[in-house]
Amino acid sequence: MVNLFMPIRRLIALFVACLLVNLPCSPAITAEDAPDRQALHILNRLAFGPTLEDLQHVEAIGVDHYIEEQLNPQTIPEPSELIQRLAALDTLQLDPARLFEVYGPQRLPGGVRPSAEEFKARRERARIIVQQAAQARILRATMSHRQLQEVMVDFWYNHFNVFAGKGLDHLWVGSYEQQAIRPYALGKFRDLLLATARHPAMLFYLDNAQNSAPGSRGPGGQELGLNENFAREVMELHTLGVDGGYTQQDVITLARILTGWGLARPNLRHGTGDAFMFDASRHDFGPKVFLGHPIRSSGEAEGVEALDLLAKSPATAHHIAFKLAQYFVADTPSPALVDRLAARFRESDGDIRAVLKTLFTSRVFRDSAGEKYKTPYQFVLSATRATGVVLRNPRPLLGTMARLGMPLYGCQTPDGYKNTEDAWLNPDATTLRINFATAFARGNLPVASPPPVNPEPQLVADPPPVPVQKGEPVDAARLDKVLGSSLTGRTRDALVETPAELHAALILGSPDFMRR
Repeated sequence: MVNLFMPIRRLIALFVACLLVNLPCSPAITAEDAPDRQALHILNRLAFGPTLEDLQHVEAIGVDHYIEEQLNPQTIPEPSELIQRLAALDTLQLDPARLFEVYGPQRLPGGVRPSAEEFKARRERARIIVQQAAQARILRATMSHRQLQEVMVDFWYNHFNVFAGKGLDHLWVGSYEQQAIRPYALGKFRDLLLATARHPAMLFYLDNAQNSAPGSRGPGGQELGLNENFAREVMELHTLGVDGGYTQQDVITLARILTGWGLARPNLRHGTGDAFMFDASRHDFGPKVFLGHPIRSSGEAEGVEALDLLAKSPATAHHIAFKLAQYFVADTPSPALVDRLAARFRESDGDIRAVLKTLFTSRVFRDSAGEKYKTPYQFVLSATRATGVVLRNPRPLLGTMARLGMPLYGCQTPDGYKNTEDAWLNPDATTLRINFATAFARGNLPVASPPPVNPEPQLVADPPPVPVQKGEPVDAARLDKVLGSSLTGRTRDALVETPAELHAALILGSPDFMRR
């Protein structure tokens, strides 16, 4: 009988060996290396890891052609199975107003408040929205041929993070991703910034729906006032950066500029129309100077003008360039690369596609394989893609992400999840990753089985246990075809000493596979 604990002990020993001698766990890859290793590098950065089919595709057309292809996702046909499965997720077809009407807080005739039981039942029914949004995200990330688009959807959602667990936001995270993030993920940054600022998910999450000129009144007659939360975060996190040169007075001024940007509550109640509304009765029409620029009193247009100023700021260009370089190249990217990307951002008027092309064609990017440690999200998705397993039930993947501290749509703070090694590499997390790799490789996770009818949303760190349904073990020979050239001699030696039935677990749990 095979000792089930052997792969876990052996993998942990491999990790410890890498860390004690302070060596990288993956071999360095330079631009002159074998084509398959360069292809692996590109697929680890522009995609959520390689599949056998994608690896063969990149080797056939070349790295440069693949990059150009991915930068233009509209030219890439999607698998028919993915299209069909996404079409079956009906809540993704609903706009924010309709989602609120169908799944939001119940409104009874005569202003009668629903009972606690009725409120709870309505909330339970609304869980399907987050479930379907998460299912769509995982299906696209694992099955889509437009991998760079999916990578950038994840990047920008994290950059403009909204927590599904705050109030009404459980109704709108799917819509937010579909309508405010996805269409602009490779477009102009200014359009992305404006779309996120207007979406009800962001308006509610960072409280701008409450932001009103001092002395104005709400629907119930209560006195309203300024709320600076969104104004502060849109400068500190979304645009200029914490050292971007703004002052507390700029925060206050931007909050004044954005007064009246809120939710169209009549439209939400009736389930029709735009969920965003500018309420002139709550707007501060007084004179304003923002970041040294006089802002003409023009109501809603003031907010658009201010966001345009932020999008065009050199500080924003540098902040976004740094975050892209950190995500795609190294935890501490070279200042020269960041400056080059920031210059391209300014020259192209914030064209995300143009900035990425400059990044992907840089020598420092091509020579950076293995320098990034996978986040839990990237680790779980890359394991699924590398194995070629047919994914019918994403729930075990979502549960693993939650246990590893990265529940999808579950980051409570507006700065999003970190993507650096020091945030995710620790002994407890390593053991959890290896446990997942072992269970996945042995077929003990029901990813190929139909999902339960009413699963719990995976927005907590310790979700309910998933019932084990034995599946087919992962084909280690297929894994070796996909990942073989990225495995170090240390991992190869361990494979020689390990029974063949444990090879897949060892590869998926190896230090090499944890890096990209």
